[in-house]
Amino acid sequence: METEKPLMHFTAGYLINPTNPVTVNLLGAGGTGSQMLMALAKMNYALKKLEHPGFQVNLWDGDTVSEANLGRQLFAEVELGCNKAVALVNRTNRFFGTNWKAVPEPYCITSLRKEYNQLASANVFISCVDTVSSRMEVANILRQIIAKREHHQDRPYYWMDFGNGRHTGQVILSTVGKLPQPTSKKYRTVEQLPFVTDEFKTLLDQADTSDDTPSCSLAEALSKQELFINPTLANIGSSLLWSLLRNGMTEHRGVFLNLHEFRTQPLKLN
Repeated sequence: METEKPLMHFTAGYLINPTNPVTVNLLGAGGTGSQMLMALAKMNYALKKLEHPGFQVNLWDGDTVSEANLGRQLFAEVELGCNKAVALVNRTNRFFGTNWKAVPEPYCITSLRKEYNQLASANVFISCVDTVSSRMEVANILRQIIAKREHHQDRPYYWMDFGNGRHTGQVILSTVGKLPQPTSKKYRTVEQLPFVTDEFKTLLDQADTSDDTPSCSLAEALSKQELFINPTLANIGSSLLWSLLRNGMTEHRGVFLNLHEFRTQPLKLN
């Protein structure tokens, strides 16, 4: 009896062999977002050594650095009161020699209608935001971009979303629309990965009911999120993105993490 072929998603061809640096909109510069920026900088350096054009990143965040951010997020005391995106991008550009951009605004319709419309689209979206409403807005903007059916180098292909509580979290990869897949004798190919806001709306709604009041101190912040939940999630998501670019395919589209039990549950394609 013939066994069923395993499922596989092949990476959008443009990301494997782009004509220009792959554009990335990183949304949120807090606990996970600051860690993801460092991971993207490392990947960018490695990709260029492998003769890939690397990344061009836009980091979006309207918040300023507070006392509670020190220690858990990647900020120093001299950056207190600075915009998070500006502080991180300035430091990254100096250290890695990149020319990435900081957008001192949240990624939303209001910001895009002001002076940042030219940065609305990117090949990869990575959201490290706190609320379901922010994710819903990202999903709606992506649908509007795709509905225009414009063919340009910043056409979106993937959306990777991060979310976490105190001990647990998840990273979920979605495609922005259907991505053509090659014919394969070995695999059953998957051309579309659903938006996190569609597939896990109930889970997101439950998470959004938790206390999201800003913390006034690091001790208070640590009562809401463990010290290493954000970097652990960022490393997992970075590994998934790196696998997409290096291997050109993936049989997973995310991971659920329980740091309290030191347990991960991969999310396979379906």
